[in-house]
Amino acid sequence: MSNSLRGMLAGLVATLVLSGILILKSNLGLWPEVNIIRLLVNLGSIQTVAAWMDHFIVGVVVWGLLFGAFDAMWESRAYWLKGLLFGVFGWFLMMVLFMPLAKAGWFGTRIGPSAALVTLGYHLIYGIVLGVVYGLLTAYYPAKTEKPSVTPHS
Repeated sequence: MSNSLRGMLAGLVATLVLSGILILKSNLGLWPEVNIIRLLVNLGSIQTVAAWMDHFIVGVVVWGLLFGAFDAMWESRAYWLKGLLFGVFGWFLMMVLFMPLAKAGWFGTRIGPSAALVTLGYHLIYGIVLGVVYGLLTAYYPAKTEKPSVTPHS
């Protein structure tokens, strides 16, 4: 299995876990000011369904493929740690690129003091799940190695 496919499958699992947390948080009324889907709706002037689709595209395709490339650059078997660091990287990009674009300010300062911490928690959970699942896929479905070609002796 290729790093790209492993990354996207791990990204799918991590995005599903994170989506469950987002829905649970919303249903419990926790940190209502920190609503990633609402920020996506406002940023793109799109419907809620499209915002969820964007959430999955970014989580599965973009971050999944980037994690596969990240794995190839860092030769460590501690996939959970790779995922954790990758999550911090994703959170930082969200804080300095996405939040200002969504008119939430740097590090979500216009949303409130909990924005940076809550989204850091999201990204740490996503990253750890991403790394663990990627590591399990690596263990159970290693990259295919080419078999040496056998040439007949003349």
